[in-house]
Amino acid sequence: MTTFSTCQTTLYDVADEIILQLHDDLAQMFDDIKLPNLLDEAARYAMSNGGKRVRPLLVAASFLACCPSGDISDEILRRAMMAVELIHGYSLVHDDLPCMDDDELRRGKPTCHVVYGEATALLVGDVLQSLAFEVLTAPLNDQSYHLKISRLLAILSKAARQMVAGQQLDLSGESCDALLTQAELEAIHRQKTGALIEAAVLMGAVCANVSDDALTNLRRYAHAIGLAFQVQDDVLDVVSDTATLGKPTGSDEKLQKSTYVRLLGVKQASAYANQLFDDARQAVLEYGEHNLLIEMIDWLEKRTH
Repeated sequence: MTTFSTCQTTLYDVADEIILQLHDDLAQMFDDIKLPNLLDEAARYAMSNGGKRVRPLLVAASFLACCPSGDISDEILRRAMMAVELIHGYSLVHDDLPCMDDDELRRGKPTCHVVYGEATALLVGDVLQSLAFEVLTAPLNDQSYHLKISRLLAILSKAARQMVAGQQLDLSGESCDALLTQAELEAIHRQKTGALIEAAVLMGAVCANVSDDALTNLRRYAHAIGLAFQVQDDVLDVVSDTATLGKPTGSDEKLQKSTYVRLLGVKQASAYANQLFDDARQAVLEYGEHNLLIEMIDWLEKRTH
């Protein structure tokens, strides 16, 4: 594994470097484990298919907000970023399957099952989930890691379970004739989308040696942006285009899914997302008015895909 040359203190300075390092670490991981050829090719495809890498960036942003002098080349931190992104990658491969959302485009490219077939795509999701925990538990000659590993595993495993539960609630909601209430919709997305975002924030804090008692405001922050992210996705599905979004727009309407736009309308849903982003800002002001977690909000608010 290579290391960062410097430890800078703004998200805009380090984001590209973090993402490049993540890609290098993932490539090295695949080189080391030596999966069967087709599975290896398909798994690499799934994990290299673009994306904003929001969750690993949240791990790094949380780490540096809690420990401004921290070293973002630290291997424990990098393992946490890889693990979160591997769980996210597995969830996207499975979400796109014909038995789920049946999407043919992801980030502007054909989805994994379109390129490699349903059976291989299913196995890709399975192996990516397994690798997330293998990455975290691989031996490391660092005494501090042994003190953090149980906390990191507890956070990530809970989030992975919640994400699956949220997907089942989402599928069940699609079969309902009536539009879901806002409370029902939020119960789905706090698990399906928000749980892994919360895990990313908390894992970054654990890497920075933040105690469990000091995580309350970080949880508030994560809850708010996790929900805001989904509300924003619902709006983009309506107002964006396929080329910009990287996947077919109007897919929610095609499936007649309950969304924040169907429930509130575009204008109110957008306002709700902005309110949630503001709530997130207030939760982490203790780390300074321009900390990296707030920079993440500024970046996410402007996203178009």
